[in-house]
Amino acid sequence: MTGLVDRLWYGRNRPLWPLYPLVWLYRAVAENRRRRAWQAREESIPVPVVVVGNITAGGTGKSPLTAALTGLLREHGWQPVILSRGYGGKAEGYPLLVTPDTDPDVAGDEPVMLAAESGCPVVVDPDRKRGALWALDQKLGTILVCDDGLQHYRLPRDIELAVFDAARGLGNGALIPVGPLREPLERLGSVDFVITNGGYLDEIEHDHQFTMTLAPSELRNLVTGETLSPERLQGKSVRAVAGIGNPGRFFDTLGDLGAQVRPRALPDHHHFTPEDLHSEKGEWLVMTAKDAVKCHKFAPDNTWVLAVKARLPEAFREAFMASVNQCRQSLDSNETVRTHHG
Repeated sequence: MTGLVDRLWYGRNRPLWPLYPLVWLYRAVAENRRRRAWQAREESIPVPVVVVGNITAGGTGKSPLTAALTGLLREHGWQPVILSRGYGGKAEGYPLLVTPDTDPDVAGDEPVMLAAESGCPVVVDPDRKRGALWALDQKLGTILVCDDGLQHYRLPRDIELAVFDAARGLGNGALIPVGPLREPLERLGSVDFVITNGGYLDEIEHDHQFTMTLAPSELRNLVTGETLSPERLQGKSVRAVAGIGNPGRFFDTLGDLGAQVRPRALPDHHHFTPEDLHSEKGEWLVMTAKDAVKCHKFAPDNTWVLAVKARLPEAFREAFMASVNQCRQSLDSNETVRTHHG
């Protein structure tokens, strides 16, 4: 499926051009949803709200960026809370507070991964505004970071970051279903930062475009917890399994580490079974942290998780924290005015 999507959306041609009437319909519906959501906003959020998302379909590195931002915020004394839709989860009720031990079938794979990787409270709710207000009512933190929420317009936000995979870029530049764009390119005019994963994108004009790299940080055995340096994959025969938005990037990373990769790409948010984790004798079975949270109960002894960390340039770190601090000053000023007039 991934190879088909790459050919249809991420090449330069537009083989699906007969579907252009659906593009116009998709754009009209999306713009109407956005307009109605903005008009329906009744109350602001009394703490800074940061939204991480993308305008292209498929994996771009949003979750590692979200984890990196929470780490940066904690370095500066903030107490971040992560908000998530919880895609793929089936909780009996929301909001749901997620921990590293929460069942991913209930919460979704990405929230459980983020709870483990970031050490921050993670709140899942399809209505992210409701989740935000609940998190504040529970006094979970002092700033909210919404993972994959660029199109969830009911949630008021102060800072927006749009993430792109530099290798894929804008694809053929068309909206869904002809191309990969969830929203027109003009949408970037209203975001605060554009983050490109793996290189700079000349086709995007934005005053605050920064590059990010995803660097392998450790290999962790999913059964024993043993950790190794990623360089230990050099020369190893690896059965690589990935159910993420862009599995090719994961397979390339393993190859760059010197592994002899036998890849298997599965759909994003795939529901893993023991049969999915079959490997040949002598092979290392390697997967992503997002997939690993769903495989603890039945993973074989040769299962390793390749953890990655988002590396961000110092110029971005400074600019982002300046925006956060400016937002706090604005919120404090507004609160002072309301108190005075009250």
